[in-house]
Amino acid sequence: MITDVPGVRVGHHHRIGGGWATGTTVVLFPGGTVGGVDSRGGAPGTRETDLLAPQNLVERVDAVCLSGGSAYGLAAADGVMRWLGERGVGFPVGQQPHEVVPIVPAAVIFDLPRGDWGNWPTADFGYAACAAATDGPVGQGSVGAGAGARVGSLKGGIGTASTRVGQFTVAALAVVNARGEAVDLSTGRFWADGDFPNPGRPGEVSPSASDLNTTIGVVVTDAALDKAACSRLAMSAQHGLARAVRPSHTLFDGDTIFAAATGAIPVSGPVERDTLFTAAAEVFATAVANGTLNATTVGDLRAYRQVWP
Repeated sequence: MITDVPGVRVGHHHRIGGGWATGTTVVLFPGGTVGGVDSRGGAPGTRETDLLAPQNLVERVDAVCLSGGSAYGLAAADGVMRWLGERGVGFPVGQQPHEVVPIVPAAVIFDLPRGDWGNWPTADFGYAACAAATDGPVGQGSVGAGAGARVGSLKGGIGTASTRVGQFTVAALAVVNARGEAVDLSTGRFWADGDFPNPGRPGEVSPSASDLNTTIGVVVTDAALDKAACSRLAMSAQHGLARAVRPSHTLFDGDTIFAAATGAIPVSGPVERDTLFTAAAEVFATAVANGTLNATTVGDLRAYRQVWP
């Protein structure tokens, strides 16, 4: 999982039931982490993504905020900034230790139909997710930003995965809320991994999708990469999304993936960097499958495990 990269912490906060089905997930990074981003969907909802362009000033990121609530949910990042600022974490802008601006890029999914109008994440969600953050096992499925997620005709959710590439660790966390399907509905087989067993006859489910969606997430490594290489890492993770969801990157999706490199282990050259990029695609595809596999039914939106028990 994504916390297999040393120093990375993840926290969830969500509300489900009573007219609610939404939440926020925060990924906190150790000091000195470099960031990048790649956005390919036609309807992104984001914050602070321009800051991550290689030509711009700030190189370090303190956290990434992933949230439900569509554009309203971007407010959750305010709570993340407040939590970090209270601890003196951020880009120094003054003479005093507390005079910092936390760098918190954010992205949101469209999950508004799963709850009552007005029930979306606020700054308090982001703050609570930070307070819950841990470097231990990460909750998957219908938790955090994945509480109200949908993937095609099934319930979506949070998924995470990691792999070792030589001395490096590459890991990902995905909020799976795609317009396309993550599985072949005629067999139940995941597009992301041909090794998944064929569960047999599918349940009663037929392809359908809402008009507004979005898969968002983070890919992290302990390698030392600059902003340009981090952006390439995010681009590679998008290839993993394309493997795991059909179709992906549609006009109605806002697919956005952030990348982060903690810099703990030096990289020797382009060949070694390329192995990291290849791994990013693989782990993000697996994270998408895990988000679908671990989701639980919310309302009338059935989960994979209910359709293919």
